[in-house]
Amino acid sequence: MFKMISVDESFCICPGLLNNLIESSQCLQGRPKGVTPKYSLAPLVPRLTELLGIQVVKADDCIGPEVEKLVASLPEGGVLLLENVRFYKEEEKNDPEFAKKLASLADLYVNDAFGTAHRAHASTEGVTKFLKPSVAGFLLQKELDYLVGAVSSPKRPFAAIVGGSKVSSKIGVIESLLEKCDILLLGGGMIFTFYKAQGLSVGSSLVEEDKLDLATSLLAKAKAKGVSLLLPSDVVIADKFAPDAESKVVPSTSIPDGWMGLDIGPDSVKTFNEALETTQTVIWNGPMGVFEFDKFAVGTEAVAKKLADLSGKGVTTIIGGGDSVAAVEKVGVANVMSHISTGGGASLELLEGKELPGVIALDEALVAA
Repeated sequence: MFKMISVDESFCICPGLLNNLIESSQCLQGRPKGVTPKYSLAPLVPRLTELLGIQVVKADDCIGPEVEKLVASLPEGGVLLLENVRFYKEEEKNDPEFAKKLASLADLYVNDAFGTAHRAHASTEGVTKFLKPSVAGFLLQKELDYLVGAVSSPKRPFAAIVGGSKVSSKIGVIESLLEKCDILLLGGGMIFTFYKAQGLSVGSSLVEEDKLDLATSLLAKAKAKGVSLLLPSDVVIADKFAPDAESKVVPSTSIPDGWMGLDIGPDSVKTFNEALETTQTVIWNGPMGVFEFDKFAVGTEAVAKKLADLSGKGVTTIIGGGDSVAAVEKVGVANVMSHISTGGGASLELLEGKELPGVIALDEALVAA
């Protein structure tokens, strides 16, 4: 039996991905424009060989006669790594002929690439039209279990923490979570749009002027649904957007002109921690401040530490991809969280309640046997 497994670059060297014997894998890495040597998958071969304990063979292409010869000569239990499918523009165009050529190399298809499941590409959606069964791998199934299962039917109280710089990038997530959560904590640059919508002065903080009415409607929606929506009561402000900026803590109602908010303040951290103490399920997506600058990373790191503490007490803690993952890794608590999503855009779209093309193309998202 010749299997084809689709993974993205962060999974290719992950032992958890390869806990079954896989006879073939196809990968996508980077965003090359045609054949780009630096995006070749050749460097993965030694690590895959080490993890699997058998010599991995790499093809110089992902389709064509030479690849077909390698497939035909592959011994039972052998592993063939196909070259980066993004070397072909047909991959991202989901070209049917390209997908058919990929599919011709295998007898069945396993998708374990959650990070690309929101894209209808040839290797994530197209091949499923030509390969049956087409099923989810263990990692993809785990992502669905947590980001769909645990969020749709959570142990309560259920809290959602949403951060990030712009309301516009999290509208769908906030609206979807307001239908499900009991507590919603907001942080990051988006809070200043909410402050201004409430008539507060925000100095030179980031504000999306065209989203003020939306912010007002979200606050009203939370109140109508009985969701406890908490905005930071104090913020760390700076005189410029720089790691060495002068900074100070002020109430959210007293941001002076010429200053910008770059993190949540200590009182807000305390309030958020107290609110989270009552929860049984927490999902976090987005930083509380500009955590790339150490001076303004305190709020984000405090949330990461609190979730680690809660996880140790049996609370289900889900890190919903993106910068939140970087934050828990930076603090060194990633290993204690219940689940850390490997997706960026895929995580957001799933939390928004959208269907992912790479998932709905599968046979009921069955786990690979």
